[in-house]
Amino acid sequence: MELEPTKIDAVLALKPNAEFAYRDDALVWLDKSQTQPTDSEITAKLAELKSATEYKINRAAEYPSVVDQLDEIYHNGIDAWKATIKATKDKYPKP
Repeated sequence: MELEPTKIDAVLALKPNAEFAYRDDALVWLDKSQTQPTDSEITAKLAELKSATEYKINRAAEYPSVVDQLDEIYHNGIDAWKATIKATKDKYPKP
């Protein structure tokens, strides 16, 4: 399962290849070629990233386990399995 985006992901989305660190939840800017993003820019980007990946997290939490999925395929066939998965995908569509 893909993890929820972090502040690090937000900074990298704003400033690709930037040199920085987080120490005690404080951004330490080490990059001399890019300007440091503001806290509000990071917060806004983090919210955007979370919104874009929320459907994946919801789907992963609702899908049956792999064992249960394989059991369904064995007993009911691939079409029944597809219907089960499609119901979750329809409930949590991609944005």
